Amino acid sequence: MATSKMLVGGEWVESSSEGTIPVVSPFTGKPIGAVPKGTREDIRKAIDAARDAFDKGPWPRLPARARGDVYLKAAQILQQRAAQIADLESQNQGKTIKQALDVDIPASIDNLIFYAGAVRTLDAKSSQEFLGDGTTIFRREPVGVVGSITPWNYPFMMAVWKIGPALVTGNTVVLKPASWTPLTTLELAKAFTEAGLPSGVLNVVTGPGPEVGDELCRSPKVDMVSLTGDTATGKKVMEAASSTVKRIQLELGGKAPFIVFADADIPAAIEGAIVGGYVNGGQDCTAATRIIIHSSVREKFEKGLLEHVKQVRIGDPASRSTDLGPLVHASHQKKVLEWVETGKNEGAKLRTGGTEPGGKLKQGAFVNATVFDQVAPDMDIAQREIFGPVLDVIEFEKFDEALEIANGVDYGLAGSVWTQNVRTALRAANAMRFGDVWVNDHLPMGSETPHGGFKQSGFGKDLGADSLNDYTVVKNLYIDLTGQARKSWHYTVYGDPG
Repeated sequence: MATSKMLVGGEWVESSSEGTIPVVSPFTGKPIGAVPKGTREDIRKAIDAARDAFDKGPWPRLPARARGDVYLKAAQILQQRAAQIADLESQNQGKTIKQALDVDIPASIDNLIFYAGAVRTLDAKSSQEFLGDGTTIFRREPVGVVGSITPWNYPFMMAVWKIGPALVTGNTVVLKPASWTPLTTLELAKAFTEAGLPSGVLNVVTGPGPEVGDELCRSPKVDMVSLTGDTATGKKVMEAASSTVKRIQLELGGKAPFIVFADADIPAAIEGAIVGGYVNGGQDCTAATRIIIHSSVREKFEKGLLEHVKQVRIGDPASRSTDLGPLVHASHQKKVLEWVETGKNEGAKLRTGGTEPGGKLKQGAFVNATVFDQVAPDMDIAQREIFGPVLDVIEFEKFDEALEIANGVDYGLAGSVWTQNVRTALRAANAMRFGDVWVNDHLPMGSETPHGGFKQSGFGKDLGADSLNDYTVVKNLYIDLTGQARKSWHYTVYGDPG
């Protein structure tokens, strides 16, 4: 079992406390590595390194093309190591190897390639003589030192989503990965350092959130904090960051509606529900957890859904035949199973799953694919984020009722509409208060597509050119063209008109 090190100021270091955090496989329940247990002293050193690199170093002052070249080199290095990183991601997080190797890692590499080009087209507005006597230029400049905090459900991908737009626009970054899943984030940092990223531009500190994360949010030397995590954590970050009036970017929880109208292609909707609901073991903020279905097709849909659930293969995430791996950690498995009990106590009908598999899988943090029906929209299992392989079937009669149910949660991250009528699709999509809305599909997003939520799902964007705006500030630059000492408007402050 290897002990990794943290990246601080261009050096790979241990914790100042010499303490470590074990990293456990959710499949075997056994340690697969360890990382330093960072302290406030460690994170302060990292912040100082990032501050110095931003204020004095070359990175913010390089042409956009030069920063993009580092990204392209890093992408090439990561491509060569994709299989190794995917295997580590699967071992550490529990996601299936086919998702890690065929989706998460290649998509993340494509994100870096996209940002390498997108930053070269970053602009504000063209210069003009708005006031007549001078030229006004709008510039986009980096925010400064960015503190990034990433979650455990997509460790590698979320690290790319956070540092991708931040670094390429000229900021420096201090990144804190989730303590359960830090290993591939450190591999990402290695690739960037090998690609020629200057010392101090990217720093990675592993350690507990109440200490490392809190210091990152409160430090006056940090100009911005970006978090992907649950809504409760987002509120804590906002509170901690408020003391220094930092810029904040948040991608938080979700409770995605999956609206199936009477005219929907039912086989397609069933397939979409399985994929959208059980992606990454349901540990996805955009997962299709609320199946809101018209009463006239509910029985047909549910019968097909339950038949498909039986075909979901649960097992060793390292096998390409596995569809559903373990949840990330035994403590999270316990929470998901507690949510199942909550659903039963609320009166929802458990149709399948809601249990741990036995036999050889007993050692892992598994929960069988689960479906509840007879779920009322106001039940806790329909309102709160469970973050596991649990689907709720909710029935509706009329269009307005479906939209009221869909929008009737605190979250607003993602949702989908299933219908063959274009008017119904557009009416529903326009009325849904969610940042991502898909029609007759669920989940697709790419490097070019902005992703972010409404309401308590946060604000700001990951992915797409819009995300670059979150990590830049607009400067208004005015240049006098008259060459006159006394301007025509000076009399309004003192003296008389000329």
